[in-house]
Amino acid sequence: MSVSLSPAQARGVRHRAQLLGGSTLSPREVVDRAVALQGQDLPAVLRAIALRSAPGTTVDDVRAAFDSGELVRSWPMRGTLFATTPEHLASLLALTGTRTLQSMARRREQLGLDDATIDRAHEVAVAALETAPLRRADILATWEDAGISTDGGRGYHLLVHLCINGLAHWGAFAPDGSEQYLTLTATQRDTDTDAALSRIVAGYVAARGPVTLDDLAWWTKLPKTGLRAAAASVDRIELAQLGEKPAYLDAAASASADSNWQGSAETVTLVPAFDEWILGYADRSLVASDAMFDALVPGKNGVFRPAVLVDGVVVGTWRFSAPRGAKSRTPVVELLEPVSGRAARLIDDALAAWPHD
Repeated sequence: MSVSLSPAQARGVRHRAQLLGGSTLSPREVVDRAVALQGQDLPAVLRAIALRSAPGTTVDDVRAAFDSGELVRSWPMRGTLFATTPEHLASLLALTGTRTLQSMARRREQLGLDDATIDRAHEVAVAALETAPLRRADILATWEDAGISTDGGRGYHLLVHLCINGLAHWGAFAPDGSEQYLTLTATQRDTDTDAALSRIVAGYVAARGPVTLDDLAWWTKLPKTGLRAAAASVDRIELAQLGEKPAYLDAAASASADSNWQGSAETVTLVPAFDEWILGYADRSLVASDAMFDALVPGKNGVFRPAVLVDGVVVGTWRFSAPRGAKSRTPVVELLEPVSGRAARLIDDALAAWPHD
């Protein structure tokens, strides 16, 4: 018989699966376990990795993992940037690359990028990158020098196309730490796509479960038939019941599924912008009300704010009053949902102690 989870139990299991209480893992191990973490906001994904890593892990430690080649950043699925490992990137692109490029065909036509132009851009980029990794501005200038226009969004599209084809990725950081170098990709794509899909599904469930098939299909943008078969092929994936829907759960997590948040003590967690706690699922209703979700994405512009969680429920957003390095810089919280006096004090303590900046 499958485990039936209440919303609070599901949030508790997810909190542990997502490592939001920290772990004993290195940054590389955190990302390897999770398969990939949402990464279009570079400072935010560095913080997301650090907070899930062993105590004392800093953002600089995460940068070092990129510098050493243990971690990479690219567009492995959905045309969205993620932090991942070289091995997972190869597997994901083998599964999603063709579909993603097909979905972008209309945009390429609008930009006037025909196959010949794209092939030429690839040749120029690979030749330049064989000499040394390049900053974004430098690769765009290289294309311009070769007579390939990068105006009007063409440069961005060429970069995405280059990376989805598995030729390059964002790797080591520039000396000031503000941007990554575009780097040639050496890891070859998986040829055993069935095995690759099983690994991806297993990792997604282990690092985010309980999850529904809808969640898995949304995250990967792959057909449900193949995802369902892959989940069935992984011994450690079990079925649970989440509301009216069946959900996938890692066997190691199912053993603790009957335990809720410890006692009555409230658990406060801060997560950075674009965190997988929110963006890792198609259905976010388990962790945020409609009104709270609107506050997380003001104007519905696709820009997700950092979130304050109490027992896994988003109760507000937070930010710093000034950029890093400013003389006066204090954390600011905007609560939308009501919280207890104890939770309010815990939120203030967490903001004051936030180490990942």
